[in-house]
Amino acid sequence: MDAFPLSAQLIALAVLLFCSGFFSIAETSMMALNRYRLKALLAQGRSGAQQAAALLAQTDRLLSVILIGNNLLNAGISALVTAMAINSFGNNEMVIAVATGIVAFLIIVFAEITPKVIGATYPEKIALPISFVLKPLLRVLYPLVWFVNLFVSLLLKIARIKTDAGGEHRLGPEELRSLVLESGHFMPQKHRSILINLFDLERIRVDDVMTPRAHIEAIDLSMEPDAIARQLATSHHTRLAVYEGDINNVKGVLHIRRAAAALIDGDWTRETLLGLLNEPYFIPAATPVFQQLQFFQEHRQRLALVVDEYGELQGLVTLEDILEEMIGEFTTGAPVKSGTRFAWEADGTTLVEGGALLRDLNRRLGLAFPLDGPKTLNGLILDHLQDIPASGVSLKIADCAMEILHTEDRVVRTVRLLRPAVPAEEPGADAVVS
Repeated sequence: MDAFPLSAQLIALAVLLFCSGFFSIAETSMMALNRYRLKALLAQGRSGAQQAAALLAQTDRLLSVILIGNNLLNAGISALVTAMAINSFGNNEMVIAVATGIVAFLIIVFAEITPKVIGATYPEKIALPISFVLKPLLRVLYPLVWFVNLFVSLLLKIARIKTDAGGEHRLGPEELRSLVLESGHFMPQKHRSILINLFDLERIRVDDVMTPRAHIEAIDLSMEPDAIARQLATSHHTRLAVYEGDINNVKGVLHIRRAAAALIDGDWTRETLLGLLNEPYFIPAATPVFQQLQFFQEHRQRLALVVDEYGELQGLVTLEDILEEMIGEFTTGAPVKSGTRFAWEADGTTLVEGGALLRDLNRRLGLAFPLDGPKTLNGLILDHLQDIPASGVSLKIADCAMEILHTEDRVVRTVRLLRPAVPAEEPGADAVVS
């Protein structure tokens, strides 16, 4: 080393540190590169994407060339600094110990941590250009890489470790859901909402989105023909269930358009109505919503009657109900019922019906009522109180204070909700009654 001036040795040290940092930043940026983002860049013909994809397709060789280069350079740095210290201060244990400490500091700071932090922060910006250097370097060092990998493969075989066990990177539903939630400004809020709702369809059953039995508009054949005609003329639905005497005795489903001609002609009898009915389509209450959407498509149906395990009618679900779960509520010509607007007033309160679905209240009012039990607000209140409350009772469920305004026929009819001060974090909190 005496033949080289100190300035040349310092320049050589800086070059070695830079090259070692290059391999460190290459390793981190290549491994941190998003594989799905890379596929998109590859489809767009982005410069460097093809080289990066080819390198990541043979990860063992990529890591081998990076680590071989990195370790050889680090060994060279250690030898150079030690030689410089010995030439300058003599050959003794203290000089070697200090030189070792300096080498460790230089490598950790300039060749390891700093480059790797940069590579992890900007993987795409760094990995694609670096791939143009790594690919030809892999060709040049291939004999050495092959030789080293020969021993690596032997050790892995002895340890019975299969390197291809993981296969191709795949995302499950939860991972996809997390990606959508974290998409931020890359995706409009409405698009994110629709995608999240699609993931949730697997968890929702038809009894979560159906119109409860008490709210079903249906035609009773035992009514007078004139009364039935008036009901049809004023109905805001295109399809109505038709029953006789008891709503569990459903005869069929009537399409209003088919009944229009008979109404106009005035030829309206019970037999005429029965002849216009379609066969009722019954489904179990526990049917998953996504599965029911497929059933609607396969059976060419738009309305189904929901029954429990005993065959009792529980409610009614339509294709529109399921679509609303995915893309939000439709604007229809049906009148909005009093108390079902689900909007907070200026004083932080709102009036809702006891039969309002908890899912609707959570979604539209930002509440956190538990969904693993009763489906309606009335059911939730009765479940918590284990009794039928009188008007004027106040309670608090899931951080939402409420006052029961009207109870009739053993059912909570109207409730005033008070907007929580902060969003509830634990749905299903114990109820507090006053």
